[in-house]
Amino acid sequence: MIRKLVIVIVAFASWGVTAQSGSSSPYSYFGLGDIIASGTVDNQMMGGISMHADSIHINLKNPAAYSQLRLTTYSAGISHKRLGYNSATSKENSTLTNLDYLAIGVPLSSRMGMGFGLMPFSSVGYNIESITTGANETTLSNEYSGDGGLNRVYLSLGYKILENLSVGATVNYNFGTINSRRVQSSSDVQFGTLDRRESKLSGYDFNYSLNYTPKLKDKYRLYSSLAFDTQVNLNAENQQSLGSFSRLNGQEIEVFEVDLQAQGLKRADVRIPTIATLGLGMGEDLKWFVGAEYSFQSLTDYKNDFFQVDNLQYGEASTFAVGGYYIPDYSSFTNYFNRVVYRAGLRYADTGMVINNESINDFGITFGTGLPLKDFSNLNIGFEFGKRGTIDAGLIKENYFKFNIGLSLNAEWFYKRTIN
Repeated sequence: MIRKLVIVIVAFASWGVTAQSGSSSPYSYFGLGDIIASGTVDNQMMGGISMHADSIHINLKNPAAYSQLRLTTYSAGISHKRLGYNSATSKENSTLTNLDYLAIGVPLSSRMGMGFGLMPFSSVGYNIESITTGANETTLSNEYSGDGGLNRVYLSLGYKILENLSVGATVNYNFGTINSRRVQSSSDVQFGTLDRRESKLSGYDFNYSLNYTPKLKDKYRLYSSLAFDTQVNLNAENQQSLGSFSRLNGQEIEVFEVDLQAQGLKRADVRIPTIATLGLGMGEDLKWFVGAEYSFQSLTDYKNDFFQVDNLQYGEASTFAVGGYYIPDYSSFTNYFNRVVYRAGLRYADTGMVINNESINDFGITFGTGLPLKDFSNLNIGFEFGKRGTIDAGLIKENYFKFNIGLSLNAEWFYKRTIN
């Protein structure tokens, strides 16, 4: 029965890859789009904290955690998200299904582990219309739409220097295409204007982490971590076309390519500043854990000269998250639910974006369970309720609900036992 359930989930994940629409948030209009949470489902359901490491789970955000792996582990996650958009005058809804990550972790020795995989880094998907009415009852319409985003492939190594001290490093290769389109038309003019842009991006960045997890009084363990996601440096190949179109039938007229080379924008650099994260927690092995993390990023150093927005400013971004888990009795053979992992957390983020002089903040509450499967494999289910933005200053407030499913399968899952 469990194997049939896993097959259904894998099939659903495959459908999610083909049906994936990335984002439908109007806030993906800014920067490189919505930055995707990079943690596995079990990390996301603890508010997104990443300091905790064990021997059977992959930790995508903390490469030092790979030093703890004792089994080859295959991990995949999908999410389904429902969003409600509220402005001062209207309400809208949308849904999204996405593949969040595909990852493999391999123990190389008793002190070293390796991981690699594929995941989205950012996603763009918006369709915004702004209509203003002039003194003579004419209307001016501006329509903004965009799609695309960045994906990343990564390779991680973690090494245990001492019994309770581990270090790790990840190299990420980011790649993808972002498209945007602006259409402007007036009710008293036969033709409208269009501005179409495409940016193909690629580049590397690195993540480093240090974990220190000493035992306290032979029963409890202190968890501490320090991590740096280094500055993301991307190379962008840009194209832009301007022209007009008929408002009657939509046919494009006199569209020409802009000479970006003369403006120094044909090939440009995109820079996403470094993120520093500090984590501290306490727990009892295989019983309970609670921790908190604080991340900081100076977005004032963000750079993307090709996609610039007049009403946007960048400031200091920060995130505070707390979370943990509880296992009633991991060794129970008589009660399945005693071996279930129960997780919960919350997070608050100042995104660093200031739009129309309003700071854009994001708050979420998370919870979920880890259901044991065969051997040390497990099925992780998670839920998140959150809100982002505001209806002030002509902006949009998002309310969202996200449902996650993650699989963590060890190598023994795929082998059929035989008796000699």
